[in-house]
Amino acid sequence: MKRFLAVFVIIFSSIIIAAAQDTRPVQFSFAVNRVNDTLVNLVVKTGISKGIALFPVNKQNADDPFVSAIHFDSVKTAKYVHAADTATQQGKLQQAKDAAAGDIRFFTDSATFVYPLHISAADSAVVKGNFDWLAKNGDDFPSGSEMFSVKVKAAAATAPQAGGTTAAKAGNDIQDKSLLSVFLFCLVTGLVAVLTPCVFPLIPVTVSFFLKKSGSRKQGVRNAIWYSLSIMLIYTIPTLLLTLIFGDTVLYTIATSAVSNLLFFVIFVVFAISFFGAFELNLPSSWANKADERAGKGGLVGIFFMALTLVIVSFSCTGPIVGTLLGQTSKQGISLAPIVGMFGFSVGLALPFSLFALFPSMLQSLPRSGGWLNSVKVVFGFVELALGLKFLSNVDLIYGWHLLDREVFLALWIVLAILTGLYLLGKLKFSHDSDLPYISIPRLFLAIAAFSFATYLVPGMWGAPLKAMSGILPPSATQDFNLDELQYKIGAAPAAVKDNASGTVAAPPKRYTDVLHMPFGLQAYFDFAEGMAAAKALHKPVMLDFTGHSCPNCRKMEQSVWKDPGVLERMKKDFVIISLYVDDRTELPEEEKYTSKDGRKIENLGEKNLDYEVSKFNLNAQPLYMFLDLNEQTLSDIKYGYDADIQKFINHLETVKAEFAKRK
Repeated sequence: MKRFLAVFVIIFSSIIIAAAQDTRPVQFSFAVNRVNDTLVNLVVKTGISKGIALFPVNKQNADDPFVSAIHFDSVKTAKYVHAADTATQQGKLQQAKDAAAGDIRFFTDSATFVYPLHISAADSAVVKGNFDWLAKNGDDFPSGSEMFSVKVKAAAATAPQAGGTTAAKAGNDIQDKSLLSVFLFCLVTGLVAVLTPCVFPLIPVTVSFFLKKSGSRKQGVRNAIWYSLSIMLIYTIPTLLLTLIFGDTVLYTIATSAVSNLLFFVIFVVFAISFFGAFELNLPSSWANKADERAGKGGLVGIFFMALTLVIVSFSCTGPIVGTLLGQTSKQGISLAPIVGMFGFSVGLALPFSLFALFPSMLQSLPRSGGWLNSVKVVFGFVELALGLKFLSNVDLIYGWHLLDREVFLALWIVLAILTGLYLLGKLKFSHDSDLPYISIPRLFLAIAAFSFATYLVPGMWGAPLKAMSGILPPSATQDFNLDELQYKIGAAPAAVKDNASGTVAAPPKRYTDVLHMPFGLQAYFDFAEGMAAAKALHKPVMLDFTGHSCPNCRKMEQSVWKDPGVLERMKKDFVIISLYVDDRTELPEEEKYTSKDGRKIENLGEKNLDYEVSKFNLNAQPLYMFLDLNEQTLSDIKYGYDADIQKFINHLETVKAEFAKRK
């Protein structure tokens, strides 16, 4: 019995010892450590068994087959990895000549591989993948695939960036400010839409109906508020559904499409002609009749259909406004912007119904309907024509037709402003206008505003910046005679791009320079590869300028911030600018066309640049200014968008410049 127990103990102990030993040729451990607010290192440590030669991860030449490799297997992980092919490796790298394999390089005993991941301090992430290793053991070549999954935790605190704010907070601030400005702008537009002849006459009738037909004043107020809420739902829900069904970027894609802009131009011209009285433009009357029948059933459902009837009946006046708002808010690059915009517009449109229900005595102060409403409609017609030209200008810029260059666009707007002023003074009259025995004070002030606006635009014909209109007018580079641009052309830089401090020279931009241009004498590259090559030659950081022909905030940023002498000097001397147009339709060469990760066929320059922006920075907003080092790694996590604060932009430029100097 004792012998049996002794043998059992020996056998059991041997099993335990054998199990405890790792007999694999290569043993792995995976860990992460944070280097700074933007960089996390994935550290792969290996233990190599005796007699095993582990091949490195970096090739000695392009045809070298004897390498190990890492593969990140999830989309969420892949977006953090921008330099997997530049991993550093530590250990005693040896080289030998093998009779069968030729010259080989390998590690023995141990090796460590470090992969940089760009994960901001505010983010947490799970990094997954496989490390495919290849080794040599005598005449054999053992190999395997080691799976890994490591978690990167968000840092407890993030160091302040330019302006004293964290990178994550800065990105959120930009988005929050954009959404707030969208809501407020659309709210004001909704209030203006109340003054249209399709909506204004319905206010006293509708409010009085609720107050008289309800059992009590409290019930009447409740019904009027539900009526207002129904208007909000009718405008907001379709926009929300469209976004949910077709994705976050569907409205942005529509808004920046040349076909959509051309269609908007035609629609706006048709609406303008309708506003001038040539014909009445309405949705099918059967729609309004059916909605009105449902409204007659009473209750909350009936009130909802009363609101729907209002939306349908007022379409001829509010349709162009809604179309304009959807087009402009969709260009914000934030998926919520169109939804927030429609909500703001509907709040402005519905607010008077609730206010007058709460304070019915205010109905007495409303002006009576009359000829002034028709005048409002005609003025809206002139505005529609002006907006229609803006949409046509977007198409003109995208395709480079040069039909509406800056001076032509200004001439048309000046004429429209003068005609609006003449109409308000009664010097221009349409067939359906009533007699105007005298000029009221409001009409006089509106006429003064129209003539003043026309006068303000006139200097622009010779190149005046017109900063207040910079987001709407075509770029100054499209103007043939521009006195303002002469100061930047005198003593312009030579064809080659040169760094005066070091004397190094880079090849000048070549691709797309025949169709794309920069303002204020700035020299930029319009192809990413060309720009990166120049940055490496000059040893300067890269400023990525994601912009667009139909981007109003891009033009505002250029006129309000870039033009400042302090900003302009830094951009010219300290950075290589790569300007990437996301809506340019220049077709790519066949060899450069490809299919994106989400299955879209990328065939033109704009699609390529937008795909790069979304995949690299997970954002489709313009303008967007990102800064890269020579390894294409971000110098700051701040997603810098439109901000008219000049000093803030200068501080940001200095911050990324200092970060670049640290990495040299």
